[in-house]
Amino acid sequence: MNAFIKSSVNLALMLLAAISLSLKAGDFEHLKRSWPNTDFSKYTVDLTELQSGGPGKDGIPAIDAPVFVPISKVADLPDKEPVIGLVVGSQAKAYPLRILMWHEIVNDSIAGIPVTITYCPLCNTSIVFDRRLNGKVLDFGTTGNLRHSDLVMYDRQTESWWQQYGGEAIVGTYAGEKLTIIPSRLESFESFRQRAPKGQVLIPNDSSARNYGANPYVGYDQSPFPFLYKGVVPKGVSPMMRVVAVENVAFTLPYLMEKQQIEKDGLTLDWHAGQVSVLEAAKIADSHDVGNVRVQRNDQDVPHVVTFAFAFFAFHPEGTLYTHSGSIKGDNK
Repeated sequence: MNAFIKSSVNLALMLLAAISLSLKAGDFEHLKRSWPNTDFSKYTVDLTELQSGGPGKDGIPAIDAPVFVPISKVADLPDKEPVIGLVVGSQAKAYPLRILMWHEIVNDSIAGIPVTITYCPLCNTSIVFDRRLNGKVLDFGTTGNLRHSDLVMYDRQTESWWQQYGGEAIVGTYAGEKLTIIPSRLESFESFRQRAPKGQVLIPNDSSARNYGANPYVGYDQSPFPFLYKGVVPKGVSPMMRVVAVENVAFTLPYLMEKQQIEKDGLTLDWHAGQVSVLEAAKIADSHDVGNVRVQRNDQDVPHVVTFAFAFFAFHPEGTLYTHSGSIKGDNK
């Protein structure tokens, strides 16, 4: 890691630590005053695990009126930059991470299905949800809080709080409910273009509103420890190693890169080069190549995340991670 990246990471760590607050028992009354419409009598997690991420409610603004253009009209998105590629029926849309990392949530629809596209930079988790629940269509914003360094969302209908990793409501009216995850791919723009040449691509509502194409988390995926994380880190693997996770089973990215294809328990995982990290260089396009991942069962995409090892074990403490040298259990025994 060069001196510039080191200094950027250290400065960011200090600033984030300074603004981060764990929710102690005495803070709950303040929390309730700030969120008067949230039912804090209903929750499924230890509330002291919640942490302020700095920005308050909607401080990171979701996109509620997304604008798209055909692939043929996109001129400023480098081929290797990552997008969340979503194909449903005959429709295909790409959501560039250069936009998502500044907004984290896009409320949209595709093929008649209301969807929420999400990205949490601190866990590197890109997940698409069907935002219908019990006959209602929800739309989501950011609470400004984190749990296990992961985005905590809220629905605007009941102001229940939702964990982005897994899509479960953890506080409020919907506590215990889960959103349906729709298969998507974290892939390069070129990879999306090849499989969906007539697809649509999200563009900024206002290109001057953010420095799209720049990375506000310079050097993050090269840092030794995740930001704002208080949990146990896995033994035998770097907490910041990228892993490909399908529910409670995961494979390290270096292992998949070496094999290029892994078949296990009916799953087929494939890797090919050509996608850069969104969390390394100051300019995304200058980052190193982490490649493209596809996960299928019976030739159909299945929900998965390309995340960091710490996040996988934080949300799957009894999960299994496969590496070059064998497997690591979440209980670290």
